[in-house]
Amino acid sequence: MNTSASTTPTFLDSAKRVFRIEASAIVSLTDKLDDEFDVAVQRILESTGRTIVCGMGKSGIIGKKIAATLASTGTPSFFMHPGEAYHGDLGMVTPEDVFIAISFSGETEEVVKLLSFLQDNGNLLIAITGNPTSTLARAAECHLDVSVQEEACPLQLAPTSSTTATLAMGDALAVTLMEARGFRPENFARFHPGGSLGRRLLSRVEHEMTSSNLPVVDATAGIMDVIQAITRSNLGLTLVDSQPDLGIITDGDLRRAIEGHGTQVFSLQAHDLMTRNPVRVTVGTRVEDALSLMERRRITAVLVFDGNSLAGIFKK
Repeated sequence: MNTSASTTPTFLDSAKRVFRIEASAIVSLTDKLDDEFDVAVQRILESTGRTIVCGMGKSGIIGKKIAATLASTGTPSFFMHPGEAYHGDLGMVTPEDVFIAISFSGETEEVVKLLSFLQDNGNLLIAITGNPTSTLARAAECHLDVSVQEEACPLQLAPTSSTTATLAMGDALAVTLMEARGFRPENFARFHPGGSLGRRLLSRVEHEMTSSNLPVVDATAGIMDVIQAITRSNLGLTLVDSQPDLGIITDGDLRRAIEGHGTQVFSLQAHDLMTRNPVRVTVGTRVEDALSLMERRRITAVLVFDGNSLAGIFKK
């Protein structure tokens, strides 16, 4: 009997080993945190400039993500390539800026070459390295230790655990800063107006409601007229003019009426099916608030009023 298949590591075994090694690397960071992390956060909070993140190679890729996370969570930040910095981009660095330099060895030539400028310019330097005794770590006011016991790479060559640890340290900085600033969803949405959260928190119902050619039937309209009005509207509903009030009939109301009345449904009129005093909001209501109301009431549309006048219909 051939047992080699049961003893040879599988692709899944390799993946699980990577997860274990990298998870262990992140957990070990908790024991490496010290007062310098507090100082780094405090100095960034006190800064009137930007937080500039710099790194070479894989560290640079991680640095770009850290800078992006900082920028989107309330800490003005951008990434600077050390090579470009040394050839003119240092002109973008003001004395008020905080400079975060990433190098796992702490000896990356392109990054170390920037130290004399940063010292002369008076910038606060935060180093993220895996070597507390390195040139970069010793030059920094604050050093954040991301050393790892081993890389997930079986050759111990490709940055894996070390880049994961660096990314986690950057996230820890960003999250701590956003909590210290009292950063809220509304603030996040301002920096992400194109995303779903931006839509919910920044947009108003009048920006997204349907306001023209609203479907309306008379209270005495028959079922076929109701069906035709709903079909033409593409809203899945029709309004019912039931003076002095408005009613609403949705396609769900129609289905329930058919289930409950069978063929007798065709003897009913619009006022028999409509929901009286349908849920309404006012012009100026945030999309987030309207959607929350609709979720609580388990409905898919609300009427939008401007004073006493119907302005439109807002749907999910």
